[in-house]
Amino acid sequence: MPTSAPHGTPFLLLAPLLMVSAVLAVPLDRAAPHQEDSQPTESPDTGLYYHRYLQEVINVLETDGHFREKLQAANAEDIKSGKLSRELDFVSHHVRTKLDELKRQEVSRLRMLLKAKMDAKQEPNLQVDHLNLLKQFEHLDPQNQHTFEARDLELLIQTATRDLAQYDAAHHEEFKRYEMLKEHERRRYLESLGEEQRKEAERKLQEQQRRHREHPKVNVPGSQAQLKEVWEELDGLDPNRFNPKTFFILHDINSDGVLDEQELEALFTKELEKVYDPKNEEDDMREMEEERLRMREHVMKNVDTNQDRLVTLEEFLASTQRKEFGDAGEGWKTVEMYPAYTEEELRRFEEELAAREAELNAKAQRLSQETEALGRSQDRLEAQKRELQQAVLQMEQRKQQQQQQQQQREQNAPPSKPDGQLQFRADPDDAPVPAPARDQKDVAASEKKAPEQPPELPQLDSQHL
Repeated sequence: MPTSAPHGTPFLLLAPLLMVSAVLAVPLDRAAPHQEDSQPTESPDTGLYYHRYLQEVINVLETDGHFREKLQAANAEDIKSGKLSRELDFVSHHVRTKLDELKRQEVSRLRMLLKAKMDAKQEPNLQVDHLNLLKQFEHLDPQNQHTFEARDLELLIQTATRDLAQYDAAHHEEFKRYEMLKEHERRRYLESLGEEQRKEAERKLQEQQRRHREHPKVNVPGSQAQLKEVWEELDGLDPNRFNPKTFFILHDINSDGVLDEQELEALFTKELEKVYDPKNEEDDMREMEEERLRMREHVMKNVDTNQDRLVTLEEFLASTQRKEFGDAGEGWKTVEMYPAYTEEELRRFEEELAAREAELNAKAQRLSQETEALGRSQDRLEAQKRELQQAVLQMEQRKQQQQQQQQQREQNAPPSKPDGQLQFRADPDDAPVPAPARDQKDVAASEKKAPEQPPELPQLDSQHL
């Protein structure tokens, strides 16, 4: 639900003519003069990937008196044709500076998105041509990435108008695929069961469907019965005193003079609670949101005569005067009464799933093979690592042994003299044995011996002569 704004403060101005009115604006002919002290009003998320950029641009434009005045005087054709965009040249310098900064921030954000997309594809070193890639984003002019020009506003208007017009259709398509996937999985599950188990599962499913269909009558959205029920049970007022104008004012939550899509959807909560309960396994909350969307589309189709995605008081009062307003009929037919898909659509969907599953399986097989190859490479690397570690260890041990041997040789080597000559040390085993001590008598007797005679010369034989 939109955040409440001060009474008389216009919400955003572009949207009713851009088909983003339900989210961003009020009709221009009812826009009150701008109040300088009012704050920009936050809008519900449109679901557009550039929602914040859109919101901030309009908030900035809303602060310029000249542009606001031109916008109030413009019609839908002026805006869609780009005529109003040319008024951007006359806004204040302060506003243009802010718009320039917003655009630079948006370009930077888009570049980050592109980089993340490239990284996800495992192409981090790929040279990115940002200019060409930015062309896929149609809500700004990629040729000028630094300033916000009239062309940027024109593109933003056109893109938001188109995208919001397709928003509901995209939701319906998403819901259809969800329902087909659910049915596909149910059938595969039943095929995996034995006969008795399959019969029991089918019986249980039928019982759940029966309980889901057993709910109170759902009133047609926008009918007198549906609005009176809200008037009585939610507003706490007397149903016999129902007043359409008072009802409209009560449910114009932000007092902007219109019922936007969120305010309308809030009126359907009571009807949805008759069918869907999050506590019941048979009630699918995704189906409830689809139901809410269908109800809102029904009211817009029958009440929003100018198709601006807003319901004015005049349109609302006019709808209460129609015959269909008081015709209760059989009530609202819920989602399960309208098949979301045909058997042919389901068959094509299952073929698509099978192709994607085969592709994923092939990719998984390639990844498994690559993982195994990496594992083998890792084992080889580990073996080489262990061999290298062993070789290093052996070299260290050999080095230590050599160092120890060297130290021993140095310890056993004789010391050197100052002149560098080796000085040998006497071996204790080679030392002379001291003579035994002799008695004094022996010494005296030896001294009295006669002197030694010279040795005799050998006599030569005549033959030697």
